[in-house]
Amino acid sequence: MKHFVCIFILVLGGEKFLQAYPLDGYLNTNIQRLEGVLKVQQGKIPGKKLSAGALLDTQKVDLRLINHTEMQIPAPDAELTAKILALLGEDAKEYGIAVLDITEPKAPRYAASQGGFKANPGSVGKLIVALGVFQALADIYPKDLEKRLDILRTTMVRADTFIQNDSHKVPFWAGGNKAIQYRPIRQGDRASLWTWLDWMMSASSNAAAAMVQKELLLINRFGKDYPVAEKVSQSFFNETPKKDLGAWFTKSIQDPITRNNLNLKTFRQGSFFTRKGKSNVPGTTSYATPKSLIEFLLKLEQGKLVDPFSSREIKRLIYMTARRIRYASSPALSGAAVYFKSGSLYKCRPESGFVCKKYQGNELNLLCSVAIVEHPASRPRLHYMVAVISNVLRKNSALAHQTLATRVHRLMEKDYEKSESISGKEHSQK
Repeated sequence: MKHFVCIFILVLGGEKFLQAYPLDGYLNTNIQRLEGVLKVQQGKIPGKKLSAGALLDTQKVDLRLINHTEMQIPAPDAELTAKILALLGEDAKEYGIAVLDITEPKAPRYAASQGGFKANPGSVGKLIVALGVFQALADIYPKDLEKRLDILRTTMVRADTFIQNDSHKVPFWAGGNKAIQYRPIRQGDRASLWTWLDWMMSASSNAAAAMVQKELLLINRFGKDYPVAEKVSQSFFNETPKKDLGAWFTKSIQDPITRNNLNLKTFRQGSFFTRKGKSNVPGTTSYATPKSLIEFLLKLEQGKLVDPFSSREIKRLIYMTARRIRYASSPALSGAAVYFKSGSLYKCRPESGFVCKKYQGNELNLLCSVAIVEHPASRPRLHYMVAVISNVLRKNSALAHQTLATRVHRLMEKDYEKSESISGKEHSQK
């Protein structure tokens, strides 16, 4: 069986020092590191400045298809599909890709090659965890957005053994610090639930994801009594039979998929993201397809994931506001707002003359990401989504996806330059 990794791209990250959510959102969210990144941009503390596409304020990171809720993924456009397939070159058979162009909402275009290929999406599955949290809060407080916000802002969560083991570094910031600190999460670290969501989505921390998954179970179990004291939480996980914990987890993580009219047969997060989490709470397999990821993104932009509030906040959580990697790192996207999630898995075996390197496995070399692109960020002329799955052995998959992003974007630019040129000529002839 072939193995693929999915890249779900919205042209709107990844792992190393990635950050998301608009920088001006720190007062409303209590995501502390946003203040630190903002101070970097102001030159008040050291750090790298962000690209133009990463500087949108909160109000400008919004749902672009809220007035087009009737839109569905159309039948594949043969011409666009042929162009996309040509971009993949000799490795086309090792890719699954789906592209939805929504630049003209009344005439969307869809292209796909192996769009139905099913594979473990890695960290892209964290999108489902976020969906689960927002669904659970909406169930408890369907008409009280302020209460949902209050829980996200003020619920303080302390890292425990569920984080074991994860090496992803996340940003730590406190007012008065001279710089943002990056390090792995440690037991005892304490942060708001919203910060844990940010660490899960932006830095792609598996430790953070496990803590969010743990809190998701508690939200569903205790309802309006959430947040609960640490002793109550410990008793729940220590005294509840594992079989029952597994059932709670399955309901918490899978019901939101079907309730939001997504297909559980093509997109599922089945387990915790850490070894300890999997040991404590039984789970199952995870998978996605390029088309299922596009379906998720389309509903996100339409405000159909739970409700417009929840969709908007999930989109803000994947808005890239720091160093970009993989598909999102394409220079062609520097001026674009990029909403991105990615996951990778590579494996090496002994081979004469081969040196195992990151993203270059010779036995398995999966890379999965999601992205939405809005270009240019301030006044978008192009708006499209991409989901990519690749398993090209021995080649740097991160670089390959970066190159693919450039090619896809140049293709989109060329198509619309041609369209505008034809439109201009027709207008002049009238």
